[in-house]
Amino acid sequence: MSVEKTAVPALLFEEARSAEIVGSSFAATPEPRLQVLLTKLVEHLHAYVKDVRLTPDEWEHAIQFLTATGQKCTDVRQEFILLSDTLGISMLVESLAGEGGPELTEATVEGPFHMVTSPDREHGADLNVAGEPGEPLLVTGRVTDETGNPVVGAKVDVWHANADGFYDVQKPDEMGVGDLRAMFTTDSDGRFWFRSIVPAPYPIPTDGPVGSMLRATGRHEFRPAHVHFQVGAAGLRTLTTHIFVAGSPHITSDAVFGVKESLIFDFATIDDAARAAEVGLPNPFRHVDFPVVLHREDATRDATEGAGG
Repeated sequence: MSVEKTAVPALLFEEARSAEIVGSSFAATPEPRLQVLLTKLVEHLHAYVKDVRLTPDEWEHAIQFLTATGQKCTDVRQEFILLSDTLGISMLVESLAGEGGPELTEATVEGPFHMVTSPDREHGADLNVAGEPGEPLLVTGRVTDETGNPVVGAKVDVWHANADGFYDVQKPDEMGVGDLRAMFTTDSDGRFWFRSIVPAPYPIPTDGPVGSMLRATGRHEFRPAHVHFQVGAAGLRTLTTHIFVAGSPHITSDAVFGVKESLIFDFATIDDAARAAEVGLPNPFRHVDFPVVLHREDATRDATEGAGG
């Protein structure tokens, strides 16, 4: 009686071909991009494990670290974004997505505190609703496309820390959620303006796994002073960025690698009583002007006239 040979399963594990074998399991993935993402992920992960010769104890520690990272996430805190930020992944993803000409405003990380909806406010509103102590600040800006045309009706989402380095979601009982946040709609010339206080440098949260990683590697946890913006309109690529206060501590060693030279702005001191009275601020005050240039993604500008340009 002849014995039929059993075919060798395609997924029998071999160390030398580990990535190839596991990658082949995704061959029937209906979505091509998903197949590429998973296959390449396996390829690079297996190469890393082999390169450093990861031990079982190290693997177990990594699993515990990732588990703890997920457990630290809440409705107002995203520890995985913080981890991505501190490893430079968030900035790399933003940079790769931000293709365009040199005239465009550069993007940077969103950060972990864009967790609540900013309240709609009128131009000139004071974001310092809770009356936080700090240097009075006037922010003006104008949104245009790369040809210089004003972007009418653009949504300008703004959020920043107080003079002690805290966001509203970190101290909701003291500040109230929505403090130092606003959503503006640009006027007929693409402009927006508001009043607030100068934010301070601050440490990113270190009471979770990311903080443990920073301490274990001798890295500091501080970010330079900055104001967050997210700006978008129909037919244009949404921009997520900051403006950084020139001369701020940690400007050259941001814990999340978010600083680009083009995003460092002079928050000038204005000593002008008449101008202060005009904008409703004490004298002296600080002022920064932020011109925002967005990339128009539609092929024909005429198609979006009146909708955002």
